[in-house]
Amino acid sequence: MPKANNAVASRARRKRILKQAKGFFGRRKNVWTVAKNAVEKAMTYAYRDRKQKKRNFRALWIMRINAGARLHGMSYSQFMGKIKANNIELNRKVLADLAMNHQDAFTAIVNKIK
Repeated sequence: MPKANNAVASRARRKRILKQAKGFFGRRKNVWTVAKNAVEKAMTYAYRDRKQKKRNFRALWIMRINAGARLHGMSYSQFMGKIKANNIELNRKVLADLAMNHQDAFTAIVNKIK
């Protein structure tokens, strides 16, 4: 009995990988073995960095809140402690936006918790 290779599926699989490698530099975009490794590594980084993006944004929000709080003579930890004590249900994303773009609203929050 002859051996069946299923070239259609193999070609489709290679085509899919090479399509994902579009925009890569040099042989990474058009040589199958190189592209396969490059795409695998890229997918690993993409998976990892979807998680890291959340951490990075939280860190950015904390820095912005800290800068806004220090303009009013408080540290970040003091500010967040007083926010929780006064039952103000604003998350870090919103507080950071207020501190950056709406200083008057942020000042009103600071005056409320002092």
